Amino acid sequence: MAVVVTAAMVVIGDEILSGRTKDRNIGHLAEILTAVGIDLKEVRVVPDEEDEIVAAVNALRQRYRYVFTTGGIGPTHDDITADSVAKAFGVPCEYDARAYPMLEAHYDARGMEYTEARKRMARMPRGADLIDNPISVAPGFRIGNVHVMAGVPAIFQAMLDNVLPTLETGTRLLSETVPCPYGEGVIGGPLAEVQKAHPETIIGSYPKYVDGRFWTELVVRARSPEALEAGRRAIEQMLADIAASLPNQA
Repeated sequence: MAVVVTAAMVVIGDEILSGRTKDRNIGHLAEILTAVGIDLKEVRVVPDEEDEIVAAVNALRQRYRYVFTTGGIGPTHDDITADSVAKAFGVPCEYDARAYPMLEAHYDARGMEYTEARKRMARMPRGADLIDNPISVAPGFRIGNVHVMAGVPAIFQAMLDNVLPTLETGTRLLSETVPCPYGEGVIGGPLAEVQKAHPETIIGSYPKYVDGRFWTELVVRARSPEALEAGRRAIEQMLADIAASLPNQA
């Protein structure tokens, strides 16, 4: 029996919503989770506002197996993710007994003052587990099913590499692509019938426009090879039927 494991993501930061920073973490997370058999079902982008972060985290952690957040765990005043996640779980946000000396030693080794701002990166919800940061030391953390990580892409990716071995994974989605010479206006109705007849598949339609012509890339996904093959054959038969009835529509 296919096992489905779901996840959601909360991207935190005014800079994302204003366009000053272009997000690179959503695509990376989606690609990695798909590869290991976890379905990323929802992504929310929220500002650096406590109420918004709390609402997003509480809504998504109830609905999905895993939640991943990015952004807002740095040393500045607007880095409020740790406080917000602590509020979502109803626990204090405090200096972590493992993270505090780790950061203190890191700055001491570099001959840098361990300022109040830098100490902020050692604060996290009581009871959280650390997520190792091999790049800049300041850790992320995990509480419940929520994984809180940095927004800097290189650090986020490194943290995710450390998180992945701890996750339950499901049955991976298999996929095949079927090129279609028709636009979506031609195939929309018949394709809906194919999807209805093959509920164990997920069929996606992706329109293309090249050299003045519309065509469509059809992708069929399923968790079993048998369902995938049946869906692919049904799409190919649909295209053959269209070609026979509308020879001039290619």
